[in-house]
Amino acid sequence: MFDLGGVIITLDQPAAVRRFRELGLPNAEEMLDPYRQHGIFGQVEDGTIDAETFRMELSKLVERELSFEECRHAWLGYVGDLPRRNLELLHELRQRGYRLLLLSNTNPFMMSWAMSNEFDGDGHSINDYMDACYLSYEMKVMKPDDSMFRNVLRQERTFASEIFFVDDGPRNVAVASQLGFRTYCPENGADWTQEVLKRLEY
Repeated sequence: MFDLGGVIITLDQPAAVRRFRELGLPNAEEMLDPYRQHGIFGQVEDGTIDAETFRMELSKLVERELSFEECRHAWLGYVGDLPRRNLELLHELRQRGYRLLLLSNTNPFMMSWAMSNEFDGDGHSINDYMDACYLSYEMKVMKPDDSMFRNVLRQERTFASEIFFVDDGPRNVAVASQLGFRTYCPENGADWTQEVLKRLEY
């Protein structure tokens, strides 16, 4: 089970902050936490508000009408790099027979990219690499809330000890570990592929 931002893709928070500032949001840095968003940014990620409400509320904050595409462009500032090695490992793991899950604190703007054929540059979406995607805005809960992890276990009909979870958020990994998940916490942008293979062999 993999996180998206900071694991499968590298996160570029300064670029996202810069894009939201360019839209006219002066306190963008305060609202865009590296691991958990605040205000309307948190609400669109925990499903309290939908994409259209976010667009309208952000328009009020910047005092001009914003389009979905402008909001999407700002959110996609978070997308730093999508290392080919990560995609190759996901493909290899599926060939080995592993069921692959995505567990991400995310929003409709980010996923409109990840679930499109723009995702990997080769015409494939994240769905071509994952067997199931568990997304905060659809589940109405965000990591590190333990109910998000318990929900995955219920839907997958499995035990925590059967899942190896990779996430760059120390708090997320700590909660998962307490629940019995096997975990690994790489730093944003680190090459975690060989470490994952090594740990799966234990």
